[in-house]
Amino acid sequence: MGYFSNLLISTILLSCTIWSISILQISAVRFPINVWPKPTTFHWPHPQAIPLSPKFIISAPRHHRHLSAAVHRYLRQILTEHHRPLVSPPLNLTSSPPLKTLKITVADTAAALAHGVNESYTLEIPSTGAAAVLTAETPWGAMRGLETFSQLVYSKPSVVACGLRISDAPLFAHRGVLLDTSRNYFELDDLLRLIRAIGMNKLNVFHWHITDSHSFPLVTPSEPELAAKGAYGEAMKYTAADVKKVVQYGMEHGVRVVPEIDMPAHTGSWAEAYPEIVTCANEFWWPIESEWSDRLAAEPGTGQLNPLNPKTYQVVKNVIKDVVSVFPDKFFHAGADEITPNCWKTDPSIQEFLSKKGTLSQVLEIFVNSTLPYILSLNRTVVYWEDVLLDENVRVDPTFLPRENVILQTWNNGPNNTKKIVSLGYRAIVSSSDYYYLDCGHGGFLGNDSQYNQLPGFEQGKGGSWCAPFKTWQTIYNYDITSGLSGVEAELVVGGEVALWSEQADSTVMDSRVWPRGSAMAEALWSGNRDEFGKKRFAEATDRLSEWRYRMVCRGIGAEPIQPLWCVKNPGMCNTVHPF
Repeated sequence: MGYFSNLLISTILLSCTIWSISILQISAVRFPINVWPKPTTFHWPHPQAIPLSPKFIISAPRHHRHLSAAVHRYLRQILTEHHRPLVSPPLNLTSSPPLKTLKITVADTAAALAHGVNESYTLEIPSTGAAAVLTAETPWGAMRGLETFSQLVYSKPSVVACGLRISDAPLFAHRGVLLDTSRNYFELDDLLRLIRAIGMNKLNVFHWHITDSHSFPLVTPSEPELAAKGAYGEAMKYTAADVKKVVQYGMEHGVRVVPEIDMPAHTGSWAEAYPEIVTCANEFWWPIESEWSDRLAAEPGTGQLNPLNPKTYQVVKNVIKDVVSVFPDKFFHAGADEITPNCWKTDPSIQEFLSKKGTLSQVLEIFVNSTLPYILSLNRTVVYWEDVLLDENVRVDPTFLPRENVILQTWNNGPNNTKKIVSLGYRAIVSSSDYYYLDCGHGGFLGNDSQYNQLPGFEQGKGGSWCAPFKTWQTIYNYDITSGLSGVEAELVVGGEVALWSEQADSTVMDSRVWPRGSAMAEALWSGNRDEFGKKRFAEATDRLSEWRYRMVCRGIGAEPIQPLWCVKNPGMCNTVHPF
């Protein structure tokens, strides 16, 4: 971990110490102990707490190495965290003996961590001192239950909520965070910390956007020159050993690691090793005095693989083979977004193809038809960005994309593009830039940008950020990803991902950009954003999210605050009673 990351965590932990001292002056206000995301069923008829024995143990199946690792981790955390909530729960202690044991039973210990795995669990904590019981269908559901149990433990000496029963399961199978490690490099420790936070929020996917036009940091044994020449530097690469550590860490936290190798666009970095297979590489992205339609890329960093060059497939298939060999997840994200027509048009072979009445859409179809079957032959489901089917200028015919093997990830036009995808019978992952893009609202990264050179008082508009404004946690929390869909169509929405693109992000800001906004999506996709009466529950979620954010901070995650501490100390005083 770099200097700034260490400084960040040290500052956070110091803040936790100061806050823990200050909570002694906070008057008790009656509200349930916070569990985030909110469980689907939380039955607690007589709220009270029971001491946790200093010899507390967790009894669990021993022959599942990932669950065993999670049990040991949670046991250490439960015994040593001694969390002091910002508002101390007004719970009386029972007169029963301390709780000594949490017993975990798992019905199917052989269940793989894969899309659609059962993550349900039930948790019962008696008020008598008898053993608490966590029951799950799979080890991954047991990990979710362990996280819930850990959030019910607080204070020093430790006590735990008791007399309760939780029955819990997620609404959506796919709940993830995308991180782009091409535009800016993130150290291995940053990735592990992100996975740890993903797991504690009961999210289950780390979508690793590894490569792009800007750098190729992944070492691929069959094509070592790609990283040797395409990475930012020798110390800015991910080796097979690094990937193995990330995947293993993910398994221990119930988090799938889905790799993305974006292609055929966003591949300028490939040209450092193989210039002959990349069109318009290292060109100025938007030529002077030209129209936007004349650009060579969506942003600085040009280059697209040439689907008409046979060598392209030799390199691409070697990369795919190497990636599949180190990433065991059954999802392979193959990108296919933002084909820029003029980049391909600069190539003589493509010019000749077009002169014979060929189209750029046919060029893309050649690429998809040459790579998709190969990925499928490696027993993978392929995820593409929506552009491959919905782009206005360059897209493939649906006959090239078998619905049983392809999932489309949507990022444009909010619920409209989700509707288009599922109405065609495809499964969808929702990452709408209107709601789930975490990089929006921080201005632009272009130099010599004249839109900032204005007289005082001018309308600032989006301030240089194409997807402004900043996506607040409330915006994320209130988004219904199946909005406007029929029941049949909604079944095809497998889940969603918040996305942190890294043009203006690195390890120094990663935590605060992702959390607690990622937590807002986590609850919306786990148990929904509505109460039992169907009303949006963002109002009561505010206090809970402040508490959860504080606990994440105390666990070493640099989540940004959503309110002044005064609001938490004075519940209700920061609300509004006026509609906007």
